[in-house]
Amino acid sequence: MAKRDYYEVLGLKKGASADEIKKAYRKKAKELHPDRNADNPQAEDQFKEVNEAYDCLKDADRKAAYDRYGHAAFEGGMGGGGRPGGGGPGGNADFASAFSDVFDDLFGDFMGGRQPGGRQRATRGADLRYNLRVSLEEAHTGLQKTINVPTSVQCTVCEGSGAEGGAEPTTCPTCSGMGKVRAQQGFFTVERTCPTCSGLGQIIQNPCKACGGQGRVDRDRQLSVNIPAGVETGTRIRLGGEGEAGMRGGPSGDLYIFIEVAKHPIFEREGPNLFCRVPVSMATAALGGDIEVPTIDGGRSRVKIPEGSQSGRQMRLRGKGMPALRGGGSGDMFIELAVETPVNLTSRQKELLREFEDLSEENNPESEGFFKSVKNFWDSMKG
Repeated sequence: MAKRDYYEVLGLKKGASADEIKKAYRKKAKELHPDRNADNPQAEDQFKEVNEAYDCLKDADRKAAYDRYGHAAFEGGMGGGGRPGGGGPGGNADFASAFSDVFDDLFGDFMGGRQPGGRQRATRGADLRYNLRVSLEEAHTGLQKTINVPTSVQCTVCEGSGAEGGAEPTTCPTCSGMGKVRAQQGFFTVERTCPTCSGLGQIIQNPCKACGGQGRVDRDRQLSVNIPAGVETGTRIRLGGEGEAGMRGGPSGDLYIFIEVAKHPIFEREGPNLFCRVPVSMATAALGGDIEVPTIDGGRSRVKIPEGSQSGRQMRLRGKGMPALRGGGSGDMFIELAVETPVNLTSRQKELLREFEDLSEENNPESEGFFKSVKNFWDSMKG
């Protein structure tokens, strides 16, 4: 049985453009795929026929030969477009190649695959992370800090090209500039990064001696970083383009600075608010009075202790906390009282405390309430 005309198989007129051929193949391959035509015994043969037609017409040289000689171009030893290893159009390997080409066209850009003209983009440099520890005082005021970052920078000898004297790279002979090589495994084609050019699609015949053809060299960089007021542990600062230099002139990555705020001996932080635990004597807590407390800006504030204050009582100093990172004022500072019990008492002090205890039976409301609850508990247990 004579082969049908390839253009007829794809539903096209002779001389159709490459885009028209590709679109027609996509449509036919979708319509005739055996998995979608289980009830049509002829679908598989028709599907192979479509792939054979596309495998021929997608190649410019083979298409030209077919347009001139028809099927005879690949028969009788003319060899206009036969594949190495024989078989001509229509073999499993040719179908897999054709299908892979369409897959590249559909998804290549999305998946970071083949670039126009068969050239790969230069490889982007890696992003870097730098952990920066600052004090609570520095987090309160903000600061300008100089850091040393070990990284890769563009080679100044070859200006990032990787080639001696700034020569242009040449197309990789292994992958023909695709950056990938394909291996046939049965019905499927497996695609891997080209081992010769490491996926770049190009090789350098005469590598730069300073960078070994990488287009970049390792070096420590000094960077001045602006740490805004209000940062806290976990704050991330991004410096665009300050990461590792790309290979062979590729764009640089970014530098991410992660902030860690050190613990403070006096203040504890919760978001924008600060907490300060201040010890007070029994006498001050009982009689009331004034105490002086520190603030995070290095100043001092006087706080009035109400008469009869208990341990754990909190008082607020508005606006004395940490500034909000993105504006909006400052948090508050909370003073928490810790009533101290005196130690190492003299005989006279013990005598006075015992006398005071005898006179204070009705001056301890919390104790009275607690022991009343205990008595009720025991009575209920007896019942």
